Amino acid sequence: MTNKFQMNNDYMMRKSQIVGSQKVTNTQTSEQTVAKTQKSFSEVLNQIESQSELKFSKHAASRLATRNIELTSTEMNRLNSAVSKASSKGIKEALILMDNKVFIASVQNKTIITASTEDDLKDNVFTNIDGAVIV
Repeated sequence: MTNKFQMNNDYMMRKSQIVGSQKVTNTQTSEQTVAKTQKSFSEVLNQIESQSELKFSKHAASRLATRNIELTSTEMNRLNSAVSKASSKGIKEALILMDNKVFIASVQNKTIITASTEDDLKDNVFTNIDGAVIV
């Protein structure tokens, strides 16, 4: 019996050392998680602030290139203004008509999804939009 008790006592000592070290590790992990959370929050905040500018999806960028659509800084300002107007009206996906160009924008993400010209619009149907802005 003494042998059994001594073995159990040794086992309990080792277990408490292991569990004790895990508690320290867990505390360190919690502190690291808090630091990561704070870092993640600041990254998210920076991302939100950077989203005030209009972006183009890869699809829209390729459409601009293949259809030879070039945008001036004035036109970019007009697009930004159109997305802002759409946002103020609660529109989520907008059709934006500007001169002889057409854009589909994700208003919430401030992203142009696709772009087209007047020549490419014949017999086209636009779906999944809930508003239009003419600038």
